[in-house]
Amino acid sequence: MEQKRNAQCALTSVIENELDILKRHIHVLTVLKEHQPMGIIKLSELTGYPQHMVRYSLRILEQEKLIEPSSRGAVVTENFKPTLKNLIKALKHINISTEDILRNIQ
Repeated sequence: MEQKRNAQCALTSVIENELDILKRHIHVLTVLKEHQPMGIIKLSELTGYPQHMVRYSLRILEQEKLIEPSSRGAVVTENFKPTLKNLIKALKHINISTEDILRNIQ
């Protein structure tokens, strides 16, 4: 299904793929926030993502200083709330840009 969607419009395939990855990172982060501390296996079970995808998301989230390792598994940091607020602002801006593009092509 994913490949069919992307094959239909090469102009948007990169954006769609990046949004899918962002969606996964956020899902992993929010599940972790609710059930922390937690390891890769449990996160994989709760999110439905394969372990290798969860591992990659955790690596990115750690690089962004949104999570940190602990002896019992990953935990979110104090950067969680401010980053979430910034993310909401950025997504609203992206949404406005998308609406502008839609108006211009209709």
